[in-house]
Amino acid sequence: MAPRGPSSVRLADHTTFHVGGNARRFVSATSEDELISTVAECDAAGEPVLVLGGGSNVLVPDEGFDGTVVHVGTRGVTAEVSSCGGAMVRVQAGENWDEFVAFAVARGWVGVETLSGIPGSVGATPIQNVGAYGADVSQSVSSVRTWDRELGQVKTHPAVDCGFGYRTSLFKRTPGRHLVLDVSFQFPLGTLSAPIAYPELAHALGVDVGERSPTTRVRDAVLAIRRSKGMVLDESDHDTWSGGSFFTNPLLTTEAAALLPPGAPRFPAGDRVKTSAAWLIQHAGFVKGHGTTRAALSGKHVLALTNRGDASAEDLLALAREVRDGVRATFGITLEAEVNILGRSL
Repeated sequence: MAPRGPSSVRLADHTTFHVGGNARRFVSATSEDELISTVAECDAAGEPVLVLGGGSNVLVPDEGFDGTVVHVGTRGVTAEVSSCGGAMVRVQAGENWDEFVAFAVARGWVGVETLSGIPGSVGATPIQNVGAYGADVSQSVSSVRTWDRELGQVKTHPAVDCGFGYRTSLFKRTPGRHLVLDVSFQFPLGTLSAPIAYPELAHALGVDVGERSPTTRVRDAVLAIRRSKGMVLDESDHDTWSGGSFFTNPLLTTEAAALLPPGAPRFPAGDRVKTSAAWLIQHAGFVKGHGTTRAALSGKHVLALTNRGDASAEDLLALAREVRDGVRATFGITLEAEVNILGRSL
């Protein structure tokens, strides 16, 4: 029998979009054993399960979720630090990501300072391989420990086996199979950041691309940039009632990239060329604030779709489709959602 828990929990209160109907059952798991047993019992009973961390990368439908929502509430950070080996750090999946980044910067653990201000939980970061300002989490992950729901066993995935790519991973490509329990990181020690790879951040810091800067300054600069774009959560600011960047930056073949207008951004990405979704959206005619009084592009950054206070999931999806279709009509490129859209297709 599936585990019992509070019913009629409004999921809009647990997501950064502030959108979503009720869960039929809501369980907050605060230990690894509780997390595994809750999901395993639901699986055995044929009960649909939604694993929810910080709720920052998910759009829940207006009718809610007809199953059990398992909120990951596990906490804890353990570290082994040496002057030779750096810091080996194991973090429980339910830890808040930005709080962990602040913790790492304060202790001189180098590598995630440019990922400051990203909402959500630590357990979600390897799934999406979250990244910003020229870095992503895969550069610091040493392993990911999961409950394999298909095999019914705990597995440790070394970073080399995680299948990390641009905003993707083994865990994202096999949706629902791997329940992340904890993430282990390896950090060098120091007060200077990893080399700054992103021109906008380098300019804000007053350094050249490839140079380093104090990690505390990098964190402060990243947070300032993100706030200016409405990308740091603030309950009083509807520009932050979003899922962050709604679309991923397209990865194009060299032939497709050659067809872009001369001013379009182009960044090498292995055998592909990455361009800017925000640039495409702007140059397809969508301006900041475009939309309705219910759902609109952020007034600070066109890549964020925002709830202006009383939007429904359908309002946000209608806006997303309008933007996607406009970019496709203008440039022949179909934007893909970075946000996990439940129960619907874009």
